Amino acid sequence: MHTETFDLDAGALSLDFANTVEWHASDQPDEYLNSYADLIAWAEAAEIVSEDRADQLRHLAEKRPEEAGVVFDRAIQLRETIYRIFADYSGQGGFHAEDLAILNEALSKSMPHLQIVNSAEGFDWGWVDSRPRLDEVLWPVVRSAAELLTSERLDRVSECADDRGCGYLFIDTSRNRSRRWCSMESCGNRAKAQRHYHKRKQEP
Repeated sequence: MHTETFDLDAGALSLDFANTVEWHASDQPDEYLNSYADLIAWAEAAEIVSEDRADQLRHLAEKRPEEAGVVFDRAIQLRETIYRIFADYSGQGGFHAEDLAILNEALSKSMPHLQIVNSAEGFDWGWVDSRPRLDEVLWPVVRSAAELLTSERLDRVSECADDRGCGYLFIDTSRNRSRRWCSMESCGNRAKAQRHYHKRKQEP
């Protein structure tokens, strides 16, 4: 489990979820979620669930391993669907109808659990907080994807331009929309080094 390497800086929860695979667009992706326990570890890191709630979900998964396995499979399907939708849109401005149908099905299962709650600022959206549900960690992810798809920020969703298949998705918040890399410390630094190498090679 790569709990220490979870990247939560994409700018949207749904994109953070899509980024739980490193080198997503390559032939050899590095999977961070290999079990329901990994899914809960990510949800806890993303502050979807509290430490106590995470423990409750882990205990529930131990009691219902088959159901936990089904939920985990749904989570992976949802993640790959979200990745394809935003990667396709950022690269080509389109999407596949099958992916949107999968997201809408997940949305229909999540929204009945959404409610208006009282907060310090007045009223806000919240989730029904009763008995633990193994799939509850997916609800905020689905909502995040739906909100991003229907927001002005959609046109700022980008994918790392690294030609090895980094596949990292992020919201470009730069003023002139010039961000190309997941980070300058990794893929950006490699591209900079390559440009420097080719420039030196072309010099007489």
